Amino acid sequence: MSATRPELAEREAPRTGYWPLDASQKGTMTIGAVLSILQAEFPAITISKLRFLEDQGLVTPTRTGSGYRKYSQADVARLRYMLTQQRDHYLPLRVIREHLDDLDAGRDVEEPRTARVVASNGRLLTPASGGRVTARELAELTGASAAEVEEMVHAGLLVPDSRGRFAARSVSAVQALSELARQGIAPRNLRSMRSNADHIADLIDQVVSPMRAQKTSVARERGAAQASELAESSARLYADLIRIAVENLPS
Repeated sequence: MSATRPELAEREAPRTGYWPLDASQKGTMTIGAVLSILQAEFPAITISKLRFLEDQGLVTPTRTGSGYRKYSQADVARLRYMLTQQRDHYLPLRVIREHLDDLDAGRDVEEPRTARVVASNGRLLTPASGGRVTARELAELTGASAAEVEEMVHAGLLVPDSRGRFAARSVSAVQALSELARQGIAPRNLRSMRSNADHIADLIDQVVSPMRAQKTSVARERGAAQASELAESSARLYADLIRIAVENLPS
C-alpha cells in the first residue's frame, strides 16, 4: 500500500506544458463521461477512438491505483481541439500533433482556413467531414450548374454512393474542377487523375489492411489514422510532381 500511494501521487501531480494551461488538470471524469460530453458535438466518436488518441500520446489522462482512466477538463479540451481539426479542416494526426506541441510550448498556432461556401440564399455553409450532399446541393454550394456536376460524374471524377449522395470533400473538388474548366481544362480531360487516385488508394489499402483486420479497436483506429496520413503525403507528392512537370515545360 505504501508503495502505491507515492506512485499514484506522481500520476496525479499537475503537468507542466500541457495545453490548455488555464484548464483544470485534475482527473475527475471517466472515459464514459467524456464520451457523453463529446458525442453531442461529435456523434461518431467512440471509446476506441478516445483510447487510440491516448495511445498516440495526444492526450494523457491520469490513472487511479486500479488503472482506471480519469480525464480532466484539460484532457477534454485537447480532445475537442483534435476532433475539430479533423472534422473541419481534415488535418492528419501528424499535423495536429505538431500543433499541440506548439501549444504545449506556449507558441501560437495559425488556424487553418475552413472551406466555406455560400448557397444561393446567401446562407454561409460549411459541409462537415464525413457528411453527404446531393448533386443539387453540390451545384447550389459551388455555383456549378446541374449539367456541369453531371459532366464531372460522367467523367468519373465524382462518384456518388448508392443513394446518389457525394462525400463532403466533393464540394472543394467541384470548385477546383469548375476553375479548371474556366481555364480550358474540361473534366473529360482529367479522367486519368481519378484513375491515379484510385490506384494510390489501393496501395494505401494494402499497407493498412493488416491493422484494420486486427481484432482490437485501437489497431483499427491506428490503421485509419495511417491511411489518412498516407493520403495527405500522397496528395502533397502528386501536387509537387505536377508543379515540377509544369516548371520543366519548354519556355
